[in-house]
Amino acid sequence: MPKELADTDHPLVQATASRLTQSAKTDRQKLRRLFLFVRDDIAFGFPTKGDLVPASETIKTRVGQCNTKATLLLALCRASGLRARIHFSLISKDIQRGFFTGIPYWLIPKEISHAWIEVEIDGTWRRIDSFINDTPLHQAAVRALARHGWNVGFSLALNNGQASADLNIDAEAFEQMAAVTDNHGVWDEPADYYASALYKNRPGLLRLLAYRLFIGSVNRRIEALRAS
Repeated sequence: MPKELADTDHPLVQATASRLTQSAKTDRQKLRRLFLFVRDDIAFGFPTKGDLVPASETIKTRVGQCNTKATLLLALCRASGLRARIHFSLISKDIQRGFFTGIPYWLIPKEISHAWIEVEIDGTWRRIDSFINDTPLHQAAVRALARHGWNVGFSLALNNGQASADLNIDAEAFEQMAAVTDNHGVWDEPADYYASALYKNRPGLLRLLAYRLFIGSVNRRIEALRAS
């Protein structure tokens, strides 16, 4: 595993951050532009490497899930001069219900490691997870949850019947926070968390082989929902 996944100094991360924020006049404007890029230009999906994807690689592949998109936003914020950190937790496996089915869903632990981003704006640390699902997928997932009568699934967790894919730093609203089950605290570098005993997504050989075998069908299921 690379020692640094939030590779802020990588030329592609630096160039992307500069391009996105070059005309921004405030930290809020910077954050919004970075947020929109990570939310919508990086389609939600599961990389074959799982969580262990550098930010620069996610820019190249244009696909990511909660942890890899969080790593990317962390790196872009820092490259743009914003103070940022990553917050890890556990989240119910139900968040993947509808995308993972049958044996792949059965193989997922009851709780899995999950991340969001915290950015300091106006002297206050703001929690953000609404970059996880791109807008078309978010909208399709809201409809899918309603059809199934679920509160959690399809990468959404409803709080009082609602989830948000918007940047709400003053009146917090979230995509997945309602399914979080435990707190693993803030970290400066994702690789340090993944190397710790707190990390729950580290697969054994059989689970790793199963993940690589089934992840293509999972991503096709995501694409089908997005297009619906």
